Amino acid sequence: MSLPLDHSHLFSLVLQSKQALQRGEQLCSRAHVVSNASVNISIDVVALDAKVRWVTEAVGEQLKLVACVAKTIEEKRAGMGKKVQEWDKQRAKHSDALDEVLESLGSQYVPPDFYQTISADSSIFGSQHSDDENGPSQGERNPHISTTTTVSQSPSSTLKGGLRNGKQTAKDGKSEREVNKKMWKTLRDFVDDQAIEDVFESIENDRLGLDYTMSKTDEYPETLANTMETIRESLPALPEQPPMKYTEDLLAEQDTRITTMASHLESLASHYEQISNALQESEAGELYNEEDIDAMNRDTNELPSIMAELNESADAIEECHDKLVAAKETYRTHLSLLSHTLDDLDELGEIMPEMLQAQEDVEVKCEDELNGLQNYLLTIEHLRDRFVSYQTAFNKLILELARRRQYREAAENIVRGMVSQLAAMTEEETKVRSHFNSEYGGHLPEDVCLCVGNAPTRWEVVPMKGDVLSEFLPIIDNELITSAKDRIHAELEKATGGLDPGSL
Repeated sequence: MSLPLDHSHLFSLVLQSKQALQRGEQLCSRAHVVSNASVNISIDVVALDAKVRWVTEAVGEQLKLVACVAKTIEEKRAGMGKKVQEWDKQRAKHSDALDEVLESLGSQYVPPDFYQTISADSSIFGSQHSDDENGPSQGERNPHISTTTTVSQSPSSTLKGGLRNGKQTAKDGKSEREVNKKMWKTLRDFVDDQAIEDVFESIENDRLGLDYTMSKTDEYPETLANTMETIRESLPALPEQPPMKYTEDLLAEQDTRITTMASHLESLASHYEQISNALQESEAGELYNEEDIDAMNRDTNELPSIMAELNESADAIEECHDKLVAAKETYRTHLSLLSHTLDDLDELGEIMPEMLQAQEDVEVKCEDELNGLQNYLLTIEHLRDRFVSYQTAFNKLILELARRRQYREAAENIVRGMVSQLAAMTEEETKVRSHFNSEYGGHLPEDVCLCVGNAPTRWEVVPMKGDVLSEFLPIIDNELITSAKDRIHAELEKATGGLDPGSL
């Protein structure tokens, strides 16, 4: 059954359809513009990504060169440090050897007779400075130690008391000497400790100077490492894959949305055309059945859902566009930051040659200073050898003086025997002559052989003209002699590598 249409209602449907169509056209037009802009932006994003990646890779390559420079400087410093450590070990070794000799000198006593004499000219250590100039003598500090040694000049004292000088005196004074032995000087007292301290002070000052020279480049490796870390942290974090797929996915989503919007726009246009035709036909007297009227109402009621979908698609297209714009802005920000990074890298490139040159200068200067320090090691070694020779000479002196005492005692024993034998012969000869003169002298004329009444010649054994009556020799304990022999034997064993010196 055909029914006449309400023109006002139909006009309302036409108005709603027209508004929906116009809004749809606006949304589709806007979507088309945004889509075209997105294509251009996606091209920019890909280009900017390629540029950012190229700059980032170039910075990475430059950082590798910086790392090589830092490693080179570190290796050179480490090499120089090893040389310095080796020198420190050698210095400790030479110093310990010198200290060992000095401690040995400090443990070897020198009898007071060796340096307390009548005059410096007769002192065995006459060239050494005694403590008399700086303080009281041993005799003043301890009255039990004599500061002079008296030598008798008479033949009788030589033959009687003088021959006992080295025996009875040593025997009587043995306990006293042992008591005061700790007050004796040692070989160390004749060493110029101040000169040794001056040498070691010079060594320490030069060693500190070497540390100061090396410290000039201490911060170089750390500075380069910190700078490299700062530059690395400033580099943009780029995705592993280029943004091509990302932009393609966004453009594909926009195309899908645009296709959907175009379909909806066609539906809106078709609905508007249908409603407009219906209005014209209704005005011309055309009648519509109830089903047609319900269909027009139903189609018009679907307009809000279609518009909602169009708005959703338009928003999605805008969102894709915004993502591309954000990506472009991100890459532009990356490029801006990379320009500052490149400036920092250029500045670092200007500094690195200066660092390398400074390291080279420090290395040359350190080599020169190390050569000077090596000469100090030779000085320490020379001092040690000198003191070893000094101690060896003193031990030899002890043995030489002991040998001379044996020689003197043997010579004096021979003289004593000769004097005793001559005295006995003179006494016997005197008796024989007296007996002859008493028995036969009275029967001989007085003017015959006047010499028959002479007494026998008496003999006296004395040193040659110009020689001392009795050679002065310091009193040396057997303990010192034994110690000197042991030390010389130990030195010979050390020099021969532990072999028995007697077997060589």
